[in-house]
Amino acid sequence: MTTAATRHKSTEASKDQGLQQLHAAFEPALEQVNHLIIERMQSSVPLIPQLAQYVVAAGGKRLRPLLTLASADLCDYAGDRHYGLAACVEFIHTATLLHDDVVDESAERRGQASANEIFGNKASVLVGDFLFTRAFELMVADGSLEVLRILSKASATIAEGEVMQLNATSDLTTDEATYLEVIRGKTAVLFAAACEVGAVVADQPTERIADLRNFGENLGMAFQLIDDVLDY
Repeated sequence: MTTAATRHKSTEASKDQGLQQLHAAFEPALEQVNHLIIERMQSSVPLIPQLAQYVVAAGGKRLRPLLTLASADLCDYAGDRHYGLAACVEFIHTATLLHDDVVDESAERRGQASANEIFGNKASVLVGDFLFTRAFELMVADGSLEVLRILSKASATIAEGEVMQLNATSDLTTDEATYLEVIRGKTAVLFAAACEVGAVVADQPTERIADLRNFGENLGMAFQLIDDVLDY
């Protein structure tokens, strides 16, 4: 008889296998992105890189930057702009994790003590803000107003999604439509943006950009749905 625990393990194994294949396919490119992330985390204020490195080293999947790299590759992009944008996407994601753990009063993240548990809420919020500014520096450095529009809009929508979740958590009348809107905002839009900018830097037609954006959003919705289900 198949138990919930067995299904959980099977789902996790399938997710890990697919992610390992993606990592293997883009390992050299991801190494460049990781170097850029470490470089941009540096600051003359010691606590900033210390806290940021703690979060980055906590075992993140780098799924969102991988989507940017994979989308650009799918579109036969031969330049190097996607490295900076992949790092940008990861900075946005990491900043939201720091803020999210403070809002949720989380003591654990990825199986270890959360940053706010170790360094305190104030430091976590401020370093999250720092990482957001690094993300916007990378957007500006890319030089594309379209990229800036996509990623800044995604950042705003993520914040809206988090506020919606805050309201919905204590509302017993929250329905399915509201839940789906929450996860679209807090998770799926960044998946969508990660895929979209990979196509934009490759100068793809509007239709293909939309296809990759929609793929990213649907993947993000599925990712969050599964993540939420596995909590129970």
